[in-house]
Amino acid sequence: MALKEQIIENHNEFLESLRHRFLDDDRKAALQKFENIGFPTKKDEEYKYTNLKEITEKDYNFFPKEHHNITKEQFDQLHLGEENFDWIVFVNGKLHKELSKVSIENVEFLSFNYALNDEKHKEVFEKYFNTIASKDLAFTNLNLAYCKYGFFLKVPKNVVIEKPIHVFYISQNQEENTFYNTRNLLIVEEGAKVEVIESHHNFDSTYVLTNSVTEIFTYPNAKADWHKLQNDNNTSYLVDHTFAKQEKDSLTTVNTFSFGGKLIRNNLDFIQNGSNINSFMNGITIIGKDQLVDHHTAVHHNFPNCESYQNYKGIFDGNAHGVFNGKVFVDKIAQKTNAYQQNNNVLLSEGASIDTKPQLEIFADDVKCSHGCTVGQLNEDALFYLRARGISKKEAQALLLYAFANDAMQNIDIEPLKEKISKLLAEKLEVDIDF
Repeated sequence: MALKEQIIENHNEFLESLRHRFLDDDRKAALQKFENIGFPTKKDEEYKYTNLKEITEKDYNFFPKEHHNITKEQFDQLHLGEENFDWIVFVNGKLHKELSKVSIENVEFLSFNYALNDEKHKEVFEKYFNTIASKDLAFTNLNLAYCKYGFFLKVPKNVVIEKPIHVFYISQNQEENTFYNTRNLLIVEEGAKVEVIESHHNFDSTYVLTNSVTEIFTYPNAKADWHKLQNDNNTSYLVDHTFAKQEKDSLTTVNTFSFGGKLIRNNLDFIQNGSNINSFMNGITIIGKDQLVDHHTAVHHNFPNCESYQNYKGIFDGNAHGVFNGKVFVDKIAQKTNAYQQNNNVLLSEGASIDTKPQLEIFADDVKCSHGCTVGQLNEDALFYLRARGISKKEAQALLLYAFANDAMQNIDIEPLKEKISKLLAEKLEVDIDF
């Protein structure tokens, strides 16, 4: 049975499995929208270079087994060496407090499922939930119809969370292909600060499809950083939609590091809702074999005196395929906008490919906007220079590739995360480098 038919057929059983029912009407309406839209195909402009048939023609279990047997050693290997972090662990969709470490105070933190059951948070959900996520996309409607797993975090006014929070989504002990719809809601009130790391991990040889939607609200003078560490196995599919709405004088960063997973689609929308806003998007993609990573970004400059910065680097080997489509929209009242967008790519083999399309739509006349993309191979002169100094060809290539990707890591101020990214770069480049 095709996935679309499975989704429609399983929905009533899914609704019956929930303790909270106040979203039932919204869920049914979203399912109807999804049914009308259907999954995107290569005929859709936004999915012109990304074929989803591999995902949509498989059968999936919509009700994952909760039992797991993850060992401490297995879980420790997922850590970044972050003894001073907090971490939140979901296994097979369920929050596991015994694996988590949460020391943050003066904040509202709940699992998404619990928050939906908690009457006192109903008002907050009605104010924020699904207000900036697109109502017109197949995957966002599908997520609303089926979302159950994930977390809700509200950081009150002027509260600074010193420790980064690492959120783990783990799937293990599943005998069938499994479908997760994760949902995250982050609210950072005026003057508050928080940093979140998100990672997904499939421990099984069966396939996992994760359809994730995240909504981030950053209020005046607040700072929110969200780091996506995508290094899953080759039986994992991830479709991610992240929406960030910023108020005046705020700063929001989303960093996306894509190293592992069979197919990854990252959709990122920034909505600027005030003046003097800074929005940062950085990405590093290093993939090989027959992996695909697709980045679609959009920044909506709706007010004057704001900045946005997009810097995406891609390294592709084997028969890997990369896609980058970055959009910048500048409203006619958004004077003094400063928008930068760059996508640089290196192809290491004849079978590797990249489709890149930076776009600007500018309706204001007093702006500074730039975009560009490059696709090529390693610089032969630089390679010769290193080899002439006794460095092997493989190490020279790795050094040049590391330098190529490095500037996309410059705004990571979490040292263990930066070290982890460096180690993953070294592993992917198959060379020992002392970073």
